[in-house]
Amino acid sequence: MLPVEPVLAHLDRDFDQAVERLRDLLRIRSVSTDPAYKDETRRAAQWLADQLTGMGFEASLRDTPGHPMVVAHHPGAPGATGPHVLYYGHYDVQPPEPLELWNSPPFEPTIVDAKHGKRIVARGAVDDKGQVMTFIEAFRAWHAVHGTLPGRITVLLEGEEETGSPNLVPFLEANREELAADICVVTDTNSWNIETPAITYMLRGMLYLEVTLHGPSHDLHSGMYGGAVLNPINALTRILGQIHDDQGQVHFPGFYDDVQPLSDAERDQWRSLGFDEAGFLAGVGLKTPRGEAGWSTLERIWARPTCDINGIWGGYTGAGSKTVIPAQASAKFSCRLVASQDPKKILAGIKEFLDARTPPDARWEIKTFGNSPAIKVPVDSPHLQRAMTGLADIYGKPPVLIGAGGSIPVVGYIQQILGFDSILVGFGLEDDLIHSPNEKFELKCYQNGIRSHAAILARMAGG
Repeated sequence: MLPVEPVLAHLDRDFDQAVERLRDLLRIRSVSTDPAYKDETRRAAQWLADQLTGMGFEASLRDTPGHPMVVAHHPGAPGATGPHVLYYGHYDVQPPEPLELWNSPPFEPTIVDAKHGKRIVARGAVDDKGQVMTFIEAFRAWHAVHGTLPGRITVLLEGEEETGSPNLVPFLEANREELAADICVVTDTNSWNIETPAITYMLRGMLYLEVTLHGPSHDLHSGMYGGAVLNPINALTRILGQIHDDQGQVHFPGFYDDVQPLSDAERDQWRSLGFDEAGFLAGVGLKTPRGEAGWSTLERIWARPTCDINGIWGGYTGAGSKTVIPAQASAKFSCRLVASQDPKKILAGIKEFLDARTPPDARWEIKTFGNSPAIKVPVDSPHLQRAMTGLADIYGKPPVLIGAGGSIPVVGYIQQILGFDSILVGFGLEDDLIHSPNEKFELKCYQNGIRSHAAILARMAGG
């Protein structure tokens, strides 16, 4: 079995060069949402493919109707018996605007002093280029020391994650056999804190809708028609107000039918994390927690389904006054779903809820803008246990198992299309300013991530 100790020693000696390589990648303006950066986005993909090729991978760009995928394969050391691991990440980034709020140019990665040592500031520093480079640098060190990797590896890097991954599902479906593996490792999440590693073993899914209630054939004068005809804004707000009861529960038919209860062990472990609820609320200018009664804030975010209205409009909203009864009123809302909930079933319940409350002479128009299933990885998975041991090897303490309120659609797609689970092990922090000006990645987190992936590779191979 190939030893990991000389790999870790090499990583430490090479860390300054690893930082410079990350800076090289961050300088590439791979903004996937803007056609003006199409060539730059492709250049980032090619840069990564070239890096992997230099480590013994067979790597190539795979064109899609949008930005290319990077796919790479490594056979591993001769006689390797551990699981075949698929590593997923994305190389595209969000637009940097507003530029005036950056302390340094967003595509000129800058090293600055901070409370945890030094950090790198640039667009994509943590989401997701820095995190992708944690496992690529681990591969590099294994290759440099041993001339190979300890196990069989496939890498899939996407260039459209920040645009909703429009070509990911067709690509997974078309390349199901080539991408077959035993487990996927996704590095696009956070540690619990800078000293405590974490594995995210549950992710909420999402169903996103826009609903429009149509009423009169055209906008009406509120003096001539007010009080005599249907006002779609009045009706819509009254209906939306019935989604939740006074205990914070959602009233869509069948909404909770498939929700699995938390185990006592899970609730106890989450309580032991020392979550600062007051600090969490103060960070957004609030003091009072809200939500479904009988659940803690972490439980509401990680393990309970929710529905939130994200936007509402209708009638005249410009400056001054215009006294109209509008012909229609609209709202956008999102349902965050938990494991075992079927987005299609939830959508059917929403339609039933709205149909039961349709005013006379009115009709609904419903648009769906995407849905993704929730996932929950069994905590007794041998692959998850190996990853936990690898993290403990580096941090000197076991990682905590946490949930995430947001969605990472690829995880559900990998489970549904490719047929295996994912381990979400990331090294970001809550204050990394993802998608915001001055996005950063602590260099301590970067180094811990590289070392952790090297150790996880050893554990996956049976070390």
